[in-house]
Amino acid sequence: MKNQIFSQGLRDGLPICLGYFSVSFAFGMNCVVSGFPLWAATLASLTNVTSAGQFAGVNLILADGSYLELAITTLIINIRYFLMSLSLSQKTDASMPLWQRLLVSFGITDEIFAVSMQHTGNLTAPYMAGLIATPLLGWVLGTFCGGAITSRMPQSLSSALGIALYGMFIAIVVPPAKKEKSILFTALLALILSCLFSWLPALKQLSGGWSIIVITLFVSALAALLFPLPTEHATEDTESNISQNVLKGESNL
Repeated sequence: MKNQIFSQGLRDGLPICLGYFSVSFAFGMNCVVSGFPLWAATLASLTNVTSAGQFAGVNLILADGSYLELAITTLIINIRYFLMSLSLSQKTDASMPLWQRLLVSFGITDEIFAVSMQHTGNLTAPYMAGLIATPLLGWVLGTFCGGAITSRMPQSLSSALGIALYGMFIAIVVPPAKKEKSILFTALLALILSCLFSWLPALKQLSGGWSIIVITLFVSALAALLFPLPTEHATEDTESNISQNVLKGESNL
């Protein structure tokens, strides 16, 4: 019975695995182009499983950011996982021991959360193990393949491919920005502030890591103030939007 439940989790996680492979491929490519050894990029994906946090972390390391900057930046970027874990805890099988809950919490991502919320019945350890295993495999394997292939390319070609990373982020932001005024406002404001922190002499004194922290907190707070969700529907709408994005292949990683 446990093997069947585990197999079901593997099947449910396969679409996520395929999507993760392409994104982590870009991460591995970006790391190797930036000078990271292949083993370090692969280890980062194995121990983090958070695309935005890993990209930001790599940039901070390259910019000689402090440990405090790195810790606060990744905390802010990944703080949404606290809320997701709290929500999933309401569906978790009561018999699941603490050590299994801790292992499951390591693998919670936007897409795994969405699939878990749509699963009928309680979330058991075998199901969650299968659901997390395939996306984790895709994430780590994609990072390794992207880094390995890039390391064998001519320098001119690997540098040119770095542009694909920015194209990927544009492809993620533009479609939802066309539909939602709040997303368009948030993206444009973050872009403007990033330019100001890069160009204005007074703001340039702030390191890259602290700039990310300040911009993230200010933009997210202002967007939440200007575009609030109705209180009684906020949780349901958030979960529904994440689920729909995963099913359509448009999830923001």
